[in-house]
Amino acid sequence: MAEPDHSADIVIVGSGVAGALAAAELAERGADVLIVEAGPRITRDQALATYYDNPSRNWPSGPYPDAPYAPRPSYADPDAYVIQAGEDRFAASYERLVGGTTWHWEATSLRLLPSDFRLRSEFGLGEDWPITYDDLEPWYGAAERALGVAGDPADDLGVTRSDDYPMPPMPLSYMDRQFGTALAGSPYVQVTTPAARNTVPYAGRLACCGSNSCTPLCPSGAKYDALTHVEVAERAGARVLHDTVVHRVAIGDDRRVSTVGFKRPDGSEGTIGGRAFVLAAHAFETPKIMLMSRAENTPDGVGNSSGLVGRNLMDHPYKATWAIADHPVWPMRGPMTITSIENTRWGDWRAERPAFRVAIYNLGWGWATGAPVTTINGFIDQGLEGEALSQAIRETVSRQVMIASLTEQLPDPDNRIVPDFEQRDAIGIPRPKITYRFDDYTHRGMAASEAAHEDILARLGTDPPRHSNGVLAGSHIMGTCKMGRDPQTAVVDPDLRSHDHPNLFLLGSSVFPTGGAANPTLTIAALSLRAVEPILEALSG
Repeated sequence: MAEPDHSADIVIVGSGVAGALAAAELAERGADVLIVEAGPRITRDQALATYYDNPSRNWPSGPYPDAPYAPRPSYADPDAYVIQAGEDRFAASYERLVGGTTWHWEATSLRLLPSDFRLRSEFGLGEDWPITYDDLEPWYGAAERALGVAGDPADDLGVTRSDDYPMPPMPLSYMDRQFGTALAGSPYVQVTTPAARNTVPYAGRLACCGSNSCTPLCPSGAKYDALTHVEVAERAGARVLHDTVVHRVAIGDDRRVSTVGFKRPDGSEGTIGGRAFVLAAHAFETPKIMLMSRAENTPDGVGNSSGLVGRNLMDHPYKATWAIADHPVWPMRGPMTITSIENTRWGDWRAERPAFRVAIYNLGWGWATGAPVTTINGFIDQGLEGEALSQAIRETVSRQVMIASLTEQLPDPDNRIVPDFEQRDAIGIPRPKITYRFDDYTHRGMAASEAAHEDILARLGTDPPRHSNGVLAGSHIMGTCKMGRDPQTAVVDPDLRSHDHPNLFLLGSSVFPTGGAANPTLTIAALSLRAVEPILEALSG
């Protein structure tokens, strides 16, 4: 067998928040770490320049380069990479570049609820996690410190905490205070959303200056992105290979991973050797790699003796609602979302319909309608110009409000991702094929969130609200490599180690048995930090 092109004690595939955090911790503890990223490496200045030069400014991918050798789905063209084969579309978006999708996340950093870990036990549906909230609670604190989360410990978020947030909460905007006044005494409890966005200088990053462009790009770096921990890992001795598309995992006779195979942008191939391997390549790309890795000793793909790799695909389906307030609320002052309503995430009604959380958006009609461009163009089409145009824009935009809900979705083994060996990308790697549908439980949650939106906006005082058509993608891609104690019903164990291969670990939201209604990034970070010790122990196995 030929010598591999590269090698390390620990090979981590993927440089998003899961891979970067683990790499930094492992490298700082003296491990020899190699991070492998399919896409390119860019700087913030390059992203800004790309965004300014992009006439369409595709949201949220506008600032980031298109790499034919590492394609990714986008809202602008959801069929360019993903093959839709199901009843419903899974029109999500993510990035393949060093730092991953945290380049354009909103930075919302919520913990899952204790009941989210015990959905079947408490409500008779979905799955229970093999760990509890209490098992993960100290790691949530560690993740908040690592990412730099600002929040208000006095807010009721349905969880207990053993320590404080590392930073004070974001000051409320004028618009958020208007919502607070309108919702006082109502069933809807407004809280400051915990966010990995600096409110004071922290970890070498500036405090937020309120650019209102967290998505698609924070121009100052006040918002956390995983490039932070890629650089921490490098300072501790880790190496990074970018533009290196892993597409195969090879298993030896001892059932251990021996190498991973990769392709370069020109289509040429190579291999990487190691002692322990971590797949942290997103809940699409991780199962795709595993299922592509068919060989004589892994005829159904790597780590797939349960038959569950790629199954139980979940998202947080989105419903957006927008309206014109009766009075100016002056959005766009500060980050794009500062407050939210979280007490809609818990209640006995979860046996009948899902939890959801309501984000109060501080960006006018923003991505819901393409504002402010569409607003301005509409006035121009009416023939307005000069001072009349300026006054119309000021009068309308100052009163634009938008709220949106993320809804819990149950795991369903028929919702799945597989590699399509008949349809391949520019360097010959199979594209992902998605089979997906929303069940009645999800639709009941969407209806409940829409009704809540109308009630909330009526309390604020608006014209009749408008709702998004159908179901929008939250792009919180979860499931596909389920965590559990039984090898027959799970892909990884509670330490995120493959049940089939003792030196293979999976990090990221692919391991979630259920998704709750909280944005997944903080849980991804907590699980990744918790897995560091088992990964180190695998080196001596």
